[in-house]
Amino acid sequence: MLTVPIRQLGESERATVERILDQDPYAGAQIAERVAAHGLNWWRSDGRIYGYGPARRIESVCWSGAHLVPVCTTPPAIAAFAELLGADPRICSSIIGRSEAVLDLWDRLGGHWGPARDVRPHQPLLVADREAPITPDPDVRLVRSNEVDQLFPAAVAMYTEEVGVSPLLDDGGRGYKRRIAELVRGKRAYARFIGDRVIFKAELAIVTRRTTQVQGVWVDPEFRGQGLASSAMAAVVRDALHRVAPTVSLYVNDYNTPARRVYARCGFIQQGSFATVLF
Repeated sequence: MLTVPIRQLGESERATVERILDQDPYAGAQIAERVAAHGLNWWRSDGRIYGYGPARRIESVCWSGAHLVPVCTTPPAIAAFAELLGADPRICSSIIGRSEAVLDLWDRLGGHWGPARDVRPHQPLLVADREAPITPDPDVRLVRSNEVDQLFPAAVAMYTEEVGVSPLLDDGGRGYKRRIAELVRGKRAYARFIGDRVIFKAELAIVTRRTTQVQGVWVDPEFRGQGLASSAMAAVVRDALHRVAPTVSLYVNDYNTPARRVYARCGFIQQGSFATVLF
């Protein structure tokens, strides 16, 4: 039996959850997007939101679904979430969030859930709230709905390179292609084309009223090292700030020195560190 004040949250506590998510709009972005779209009734989305707080005053939350995402957690909150979640088999494909919270959570859950495929303990969280100080690439634009087939091979290449497994394995890539098509329809996918060939791509994977999170940044290997990425990212930042959200955020592996240089040229500032546990 749990000996800590933790419970699943419902729609009546939506304002409380939104207040907590606003305290860390970058770590909480993934949850905030889902709350805005589906509310807190878990059967309307693909996960559940748990809250922690003494005397039933919520001070930390954790989303448990396709991903496990802790927000505004303290060590007692992490212990509580781990006690609850460790009683059941793992359902998430990753744990994502602020480094200290994710690594503490994984220390407590690893014995219950078995080995991870990869643990990335230090991923700088970067934020831009103004246009890049370099000239944007005028050829980077939103991908059109009839260009999903051209974008998809680049998306598969990016995913395989970044995550370490192919998105084609489970269902031949049908689910992943639906997600790419959804981003294109939502005007959240950018690319630079040479003919029908994508040589740069990026997506706004998460959009909230506080930030939009860029993921899937990729340059065709043949064009790397030519300075293309910096001006291309500058174009993405400019459009996202003008059209989508007041800040642009992302997190990057600390060992990816070329990418970190690109983001620095585009004016991104570090706002802490994320960690990711992949299964």
